[in-house]
Amino acid sequence: MYQGGYTGRTAWIDLTKKTASIEPTDHELTRLFMGGAGFGVKLLYDLVQPGTDPLSPDNVLVFAPGPLTGTSAPCSSRITVTGRSPLTGAVGMATSGGQFPAEMKFSGFDIIVVQGQATDPVYLVIENGEIRFRSAKKIWGANTTDCQLFIKQELRNHNFRVACIGQAGERQSLTACIINERRAMGRKGLGAVMGAKRLKAIAVRGDCKPAIAEPPRFQAERQQLLARFKAHPALYSEFSRYGTSSLIDLTSEMGIFPARNYADTGKFTPIEQIGYQAQAKDIIHNNPCHTCPVACSQVRIARSGEYQGTLTEGPEFETSWAFGGDTGVSHVSAIYHADRLCDEYGLDTITVGATIAFAMELFERDILTIDETDGLELRFGNHKAMIEMIHRIARRQGFGEVLADGALRASQQIGRGSERYVMHIKGLELPGYDVRAAKAQGLNYATAFTGGDHNRGYAFQEIYGVPVPIQVDRCDPEGKPELTMWNQVMEAALCDCPTFCSFMISDGLLRDTEQGMSKELSEQRVGTVSEMVSAATAIEFSPSELILLGERVNTLARCFNLREGFSRKDDYLPVRLSEEPIPAGPSEGYLTSREEQDGLLDQYYEVYGYDQRGVPTRERLRRLSLESVADDLEALGLDLE
Repeated sequence: MYQGGYTGRTAWIDLTKKTASIEPTDHELTRLFMGGAGFGVKLLYDLVQPGTDPLSPDNVLVFAPGPLTGTSAPCSSRITVTGRSPLTGAVGMATSGGQFPAEMKFSGFDIIVVQGQATDPVYLVIENGEIRFRSAKKIWGANTTDCQLFIKQELRNHNFRVACIGQAGERQSLTACIINERRAMGRKGLGAVMGAKRLKAIAVRGDCKPAIAEPPRFQAERQQLLARFKAHPALYSEFSRYGTSSLIDLTSEMGIFPARNYADTGKFTPIEQIGYQAQAKDIIHNNPCHTCPVACSQVRIARSGEYQGTLTEGPEFETSWAFGGDTGVSHVSAIYHADRLCDEYGLDTITVGATIAFAMELFERDILTIDETDGLELRFGNHKAMIEMIHRIARRQGFGEVLADGALRASQQIGRGSERYVMHIKGLELPGYDVRAAKAQGLNYATAFTGGDHNRGYAFQEIYGVPVPIQVDRCDPEGKPELTMWNQVMEAALCDCPTFCSFMISDGLLRDTEQGMSKELSEQRVGTVSEMVSAATAIEFSPSELILLGERVNTLARCFNLREGFSRKDDYLPVRLSEEPIPAGPSEGYLTSREEQDGLLDQYYEVYGYDQRGVPTRERLRRLSLESVADDLEALGLDLE
């Protein structure tokens, strides 16, 4: 019996049989994997057999918030969705905030596991511990806003929160994501998995708020956390007002705002046109996640021009970069429109923007002809062509069919040397930081178990200049393997498993002017999360156990990828970043050579307890309580030291 934090129930959905069963949430699972990303990685490893087609009924989708989600812990309404990625073949994990994660807990479940494939389109209704199947035939083809509205009206209750797919997911575009309200469970093509399962949506609602096992202890830590947020020099004064759009200015000033498919970093820096001040005038209100006092998410409106009237929640930094810097577009209203279109179609903004930018470079290099692009002038800066291509990608029309499965697969169809211009790792397009001059951020891109993903181990030390646990020079590779492991472990242990918003815990809790910036402050951060989870659940998670949890989740995810055929060769940056220096700006001349990457990987594997192939040793797996995984790997022919 759980005393707090957990509902104690897991929902198992079989779409093929149209059945649902409810089982107790496994105590061993909570003890070793806690929640969120931990639950997702463990269940994915256990339930999906090696070689499973990600779009087959045998893939799973695991929806899992953490033990703090649904409590009064600030910034804790987060959820992870995990399955085998059809875009990469690796672990596919998406995270999201908003209201849906907390409402899922209120509906009565710690985990929702979706398996199988429906004969006809369906949506799930989960309310106060009960699960119902409803036909989605009427709304198959609907955009995400109309889908959510229809479901709330059909259920005669607008208090439901809905996660759904749009046309892109229905057509199984590997650029598709899952949308809740206007928040994206993005990247890795998990919207396509939902579409393949013919699952249009999941609607959740309930009154099953998780108890707090030790309220005085929990509230004391919560008050300290809120006080730390208030003492932050920029959290409310800047982040709350502008959100992540301020990163456009910051990365441009550092010389790491990638431009035109990473070819013109430092040359194209459209701060005045699309930076945070340009976007600030269009903010009409904030839309906070459940229990978030900061409310970094803004709703903006295009006030003039051909996109006048476009209303969007965002765009956050990555979207502004993908449809601005990466595509060479300096038309801020076009970025708003692109963001809104992606939300409605259920498209991932980073992958779509990066894929269009890739195609634009091919067009400008005469690798693609105008006949191949259906008459579209796919040149950098052409916002009209960018907008039209979003429509065509979502609908798989014309050249959009070629781009609908991401840049890597597009290059495989196009050929003609185009693969050199794909900015990806493991098939996942790179996000908006030029890591030639941010070495820990780059090593995280290379080694993250989801592919080129900034969210698995964000190097805030390099981006924000936060000297925790140590002061770093972002351009110097020295010490970056240890720092990368530290960031990846902390991301899993403190954010993706409990769950907490990464921005709040990774940056908001560290830039504390009164307490200074030190390794001790970092340890205090671990202690804060440890205390809150322990007080909420009455399961004591010590700081050392929390760190071990982060190592366990990252290592098990790597073992899943090894099982699927990934190896050291997949842990390298794109050729451009190792052979072409940043051409201009404050970071001009920096690159990350293949030789440098080899040295970084050797050290990174060593600090993680892996051999030089990137394979965990048997002793390392034993220490992480993953002994059976060692047997699995050896059964597949991988000799373990």
